[in-house]
Amino acid sequence: MIQLVPQLKILVCVEPVDFRKGIDSLAALCRKQLDADPFSGAVFVFRNRAATTVKLLVYDGDGFWLCIKRLSRGKLGWWPEAGATPLHTLASRQLQVLLNNGSPSGARFAPEWRRLP
Repeated sequence: MIQLVPQLKILVCVEPVDFRKGIDSLAALCRKQLDADPFSGAVFVFRNRAATTVKLLVYDGDGFWLCIKRLSRGKLGWWPEAGATPLHTLASRQLQVLLNNGSPSGARFAPEWRRLP
């Protein structure tokens, strides 16, 4: 089971990805195009071109998890815009909002009492 704890590093791939890709292809994409280590324990978040499905890729020390969420209807209401870097960082509570098809940038969260490293 993947727990979305505050200490978790979450990296969102800004550009859409071909969802025929499996674990090995997504891990290779992390290494080559995103310049990130797929074995780091970070959660990598990808979306398809139609913005109807999200994939999470994470290595837990024993192997990879690949989780998929496909919306029943509609499209994702929010996704980070392309910028200078191909990855966008999210906090765990922002990922929870995103997975429920909300807008993390518009969500109102309580201020963090103490930032975790």
